[in-house]
Amino acid sequence: MTPAQLSRTVLHTVRRAVEADELCVDVPERVKVQTPPRPGCGDYATNVALQLARGRGPGAAAGIAEVLRRRLVSAPGVAAVEIAGPGFLNITLEAGAHEQLLAVVLEQGDAYGLGDGLAGVRARFAPADEVRAALVLHVVIGLVEGCGGSADVEVGGEVVAVRGAGVGARELLTRLGSDAARWGLLRPAAHDLPDLEPAHLLSQREGNPLFRVRYAHALAHRAVEGAVDGGESADDAVLLGLLGDFPRTVEAAARHRAPDRVARHLVATADAFLPGTRRKRLAEATGIVLANGLRLLGISAPKRI
Repeated sequence: MTPAQLSRTVLHTVRRAVEADELCVDVPERVKVQTPPRPGCGDYATNVALQLARGRGPGAAAGIAEVLRRRLVSAPGVAAVEIAGPGFLNITLEAGAHEQLLAVVLEQGDAYGLGDGLAGVRARFAPADEVRAALVLHVVIGLVEGCGGSADVEVGGEVVAVRGAGVGARELLTRLGSDAARWGLLRPAAHDLPDLEPAHLLSQREGNPLFRVRYAHALAHRAVEGAVDGGESADDAVLLGLLGDFPRTVEAAARHRAPDRVARHLVATADAFLPGTRRKRLAEATGIVLANGLRLLGISAPKRI
């Protein structure tokens, strides 16, 4: 089960509870599920009960969460549902749901992460001349189109605002090369000043996030050649969650004009993959996500480092 499928399951659960008069709330258009912030809290978490309980007083979220928990626990692919804190729902999927996710990633391959979430959306952007603004605009257009929307550049269009790099494109390419320059400009949030120090972006060390992402991709490729399809381990849960979240991260990056979301997701995925040995299908799926994310940023994904 992918996060998108689980999100639809939770939304359907809310709707069914309303239809059965177990809840008296407005059914939202969409429900967000995300990877829990720490291990041991299930595969995914949602704050939908807290959203539905707004303005209803203390304890309302816990009551709504319990109604949804009873229904969700019997949904196909769901192994367990627990209520945490004031009303968060922590959802653990059945092992078969993880295999279904890997099957989706492997089947879609280079297309995994793209979709039609912005179908029918036409974005109009203002031209950009400054090197960082121009690069972010170019990548954002690719993200919008990759999510099913269309984009044009025209005078009077939406301005993609970022802090300038303070250096020209030619100097950046000479100093860093294309891949490191792109990473240095795209990874920080729009309001942050980019770190374009060669010692930070070109070092082949753990302290360099770009190196960790590309090293993890190369390691995943090697693991596919030598790994076996063994059983799932407890350490796989966070990584599986990140793989499943990738399409939603890409869509969010397109909607919010924020390529840095993709970059941060790649770093988290690499960091979840690097410790320990991974089974073949999981390694292959990780390699696909890392390669696809780097490609969206216009950065190469070498198979050997």
